[in-house]
Amino acid sequence: MPRIDAIFRAVKEIGATDLHIATGSPPMLRVNGELRPVEFSDLSDETIRQMFHEIMSDETRAEYERQRDADFAYELTNVARVRCNVYEQRGGVAGAFRILPNQILTFEQLGLPPQAVRMAGFARGLVLVTGPPGSGKSSTLAAILDHVNRTQRKHIITIEDPIEYVHQSQNCLVNQREVGVHTRGFAAALRAALREDPDIVLVGELRDLETIELAVTAAETGQMVYGTLHTMGAHQTVDRIIDAFADDRQQQIRIMLSESLRAVFSQRLLPRADREGRAAACEIMFATPAIAAMIRDQKTFQIPSMLQTGKREGMLTMDDSLAALVQSGTVAAEEAARYVTNRDLVMRLRGRAA
Repeated sequence: MPRIDAIFRAVKEIGATDLHIATGSPPMLRVNGELRPVEFSDLSDETIRQMFHEIMSDETRAEYERQRDADFAYELTNVARVRCNVYEQRGGVAGAFRILPNQILTFEQLGLPPQAVRMAGFARGLVLVTGPPGSGKSSTLAAILDHVNRTQRKHIITIEDPIEYVHQSQNCLVNQREVGVHTRGFAAALRAALREDPDIVLVGELRDLETIELAVTAAETGQMVYGTLHTMGAHQTVDRIIDAFADDRQQQIRIMLSESLRAVFSQRLLPRADREGRAAACEIMFATPAIAAMIRDQKTFQIPSMLQTGKREGMLTMDDSLAALVQSGTVAAEEAARYVTNRDLVMRLRGRAA
């Protein structure tokens, strides 16, 4: 048994989301969003390399030797799956390990607003789940696919790096492909997916221009595409996609995006006031005809105002989501105030915290 398994089991029991191991330092855990050192002796470079090699395949070790970093998944049977990133740094080797739940949580268990279930109901188009690293994007996407898997009859293909949540076929046929194991890259797998009769394609990350273009094209031509971006907010997400293209193609992509985009769901995780885990604050934009016109007519700067007036359509601003978490006592006012953009709301929250 790999020596690191005992550490992973302890991390799982503690309830930490991440484990960090670096040469010359003791292991550190991320609990409720904060890093905490473990009472353990500093680890040597040789010890860490041996631990990491025990959980890496021959292919992953070869990739690591070529690139000096590697992404891969590791599974402890009946315990958890682990998303692993091993890399070289100034002092030696280091690794970051995300502990993934072995159970896919529902929208309700994740604490997402009720209108989030609408993201699982579109027949075609593009839905983007966005947020900073560690904001729960993968868990939200897993909840979406699990809902579809239980309630519809479709062919789902996922393209991930690495596979994080394992979906067993239920009412749907689910095929999961891992970059570097089952395919060369996101773009190659997405191009191939269009010939594999999918109803739904999940792209783990829209990380380059070719993948973004293929995803938008697939959404426009009849598939339902889900993807993630490391952006915060609906209008930043739309602008990020458009700005990825050369100037002479941006109007074309505006038109394509205005016709294919269905929703942008942005989220971040905040420590709960009771310190029992974290709570999700969300911004939700559904692509109404008015939103589509803004995208097409280069008026994405007006999207935040549309979110404020679009509550009947299920839209939600991040500020309103944060305020609701404070009002319910779920998140402390001083914590929410760090992320609020409306100055008046910041003052009210800080006054409440005083």
